[in-house]
Amino acid sequence: MDQGLLATFGLKGRRAVVIGAASGIGRETAVTFGRAGAALVLGDVDEAGLAETADRARAAGAEALTRRLDVRDPGAIQAFADWADAQGGVDVWANVAGVIASFEMVEADTAAFDRILDVNLKGTYWGAAAAARIMSARGRGSIINTSSTGADNPSPGLSAYSLTKAAVNMLTRTLAVEVGPKGVRVNAVAPGYTDTPMVTHRFRGPDGGIDQARKEEIFAGRAAKAALRRTGEPIDIAMAMLYLASDASSFVTGQVLRPNGGTSMP
Repeated sequence: MDQGLLATFGLKGRRAVVIGAASGIGRETAVTFGRAGAALVLGDVDEAGLAETADRARAAGAEALTRRLDVRDPGAIQAFADWADAQGGVDVWANVAGVIASFEMVEADTAAFDRILDVNLKGTYWGAAAAARIMSARGRGSIINTSSTGADNPSPGLSAYSLTKAAVNMLTRTLAVEVGPKGVRVNAVAPGYTDTPMVTHRFRGPDGGIDQARKEEIFAGRAAKAALRRTGEPIDIAMAMLYLASDASSFVTGQVLRPNGGTSMP
């Protein structure tokens, strides 16, 4: 393979921030960025999971720094961004932190609603803003937000979750217009149903353990609705993240990339 072409998809010499790196898609994205040559700066509220991700990235040959971050605190996000910048600049910033809860609107309570908004929407908003300030001063960079197929397809019980992801799509487009003239790209990845810790609430038993039969039933149902007849793995989403982080997507901004197996085609 042409080495110049291969390098276009790489991140050698770049510093990549991944927020929500302790598990699932965030972990896989961090390790993939590291394998692609990036030096990593990782944040999450789960310090044990964060440490495990860093160990996996280092085992793959990447430099990885970690710091606890609760994205519900805008001040903490800005402090994290300043710290990351001080390590040698920020070239890529991926907002992956997210939570989910299932409740119908008529049963919603303010605490559950606010938590989803604080993490999924406000956390993404302030993270993207902090990254944009750093990158605009440098004249380059790629910001990647995490949306969801839920932004396109309504699902009972997920009104709060889905509205945050629809809002992430619009804030992505708006920020792309604002900072594009400064050399900064802003895109979003909207995963389809993916095998991560986030989806386990659907098939956990009363004892907190995984009901394997229920899991297989749910995944089979989801796969049946996808054009590719399968559900996603974290690496499927991480590769989309890598494309948007790399120079291979240098003419791409304000877009929502949908690695979802064909469950949503807006």
